[in-house]
Amino acid sequence: MSETPHQVSDVMTRTVVAVGRDASFKEMVRTIGQWRVSAIPVLEGEGRVVGVVSEADLLPKEEFRDSDPDRLEQLRRLPDLAKAGAVTAEELMSAPAVTVHADATLAEAARIMAVRRVKRLPVVDSEGMLQGIVSRGDLLKVFLRPDEDIEEEVRRTVISYLFPGVSHAVHVRVEEGVVTLGGQIPNAAMIPVAARLIRAVEGVVDVECHFTSARRADG
Repeated sequence: MSETPHQVSDVMTRTVVAVGRDASFKEMVRTIGQWRVSAIPVLEGEGRVVGVVSEADLLPKEEFRDSDPDRLEQLRRLPDLAKAGAVTAEELMSAPAVTVHADATLAEAARIMAVRRVKRLPVVDSEGMLQGIVSRGDLLKVFLRPDEDIEEEVRRTVISYLFPGVSHAVHVRVEEGVVTLGGQIPNAAMIPVAARLIRAVEGVVDVECHFTSARRADG
């Protein structure tokens, strides 16, 4: 059985293309096109991440190539105008880089991406050295987990834990990542607890509970 990937290290890409501070504009365009990535880390020394250059950083050069923005537009878009005149990675990169550690949870990585509005994160160690890269697509890989693996983990880590005496009476079915529970349990108050714990299992898309209770919960 595949183990649930809880950490960035379980899904990240370890072979990463990167450039140095002095990489030329054309070199960066070539690298992004050749490797089919949307951003590349910028490194210094032995591999410490100091910034990231994305497609969005490169586009202003084309956008402003044959235009002459008015003064109001110039003031509003000074950062983009500066990028339009840049020719090296050091001039173009977003710094400091938004990064993540390999032992971060997938949920933590997803939150960083959402808050910072980035599509991928360089993965670094405690010294800031590049270890890999994780993308939105990598985080979504958990939803490709086989249904039988999800079912086994739900039974082992949730059902056996919450209903130790009657786990055999709890029915678990997983289809396309949706977990459906049924059967009779001693206390209906445990239903929301079970649903919450199951949603924390990697690969679960949704939870449906159809329990009957041998004893109604108070309140």
